[in-house]
Amino acid sequence: MAEKEKEEKWGIANIYSSANNTIIHITDMTGAETIARYSGGMMTDKDREGGSPFPAMLAARKAAEAAVAKGITGIHIHVRAPGGTKSKSPGAGAQPAIRALARAGLRIGIIEDVTPIIHGKMRQKGGRRGRRV
Repeated sequence: MAEKEKEEKWGIANIYSSANNTIIHITDMTGAETIARYSGGMMTDKDREGGSPFPAMLAARKAAEAAVAKGITGIHIHVRAPGGTKSKSPGAGAQPAIRALARAGLRIGIIEDVTPIIHGKMRQKGGRRGRRV
């Protein structure tokens, strides 16, 4: 009983993944204090590559390193797509980001989809006659 158990500190990883970018935002359990925030666009100098898997993986790895340095041992993951009248499925960077967080040594708790889904009817962008090209 003399051996003290290591204190576990949990956080929340909010992963927003669209077709154009992937944002990884790690907070404490309340969500009030930001621990690390990186995006796929910060990892590449080419704008068109922001939403692809490799920059998302690099961003998640960097965010995980920052979280581990601040004492976080486990995370709950909230995955979000654009939602609403836009795409309901996350972009290509969501899965590699989750995998990178797991490989960085963080314990994964709950993986939850928090995409906003419309109830009833919401007008789509573009006006009555749609987008005229």
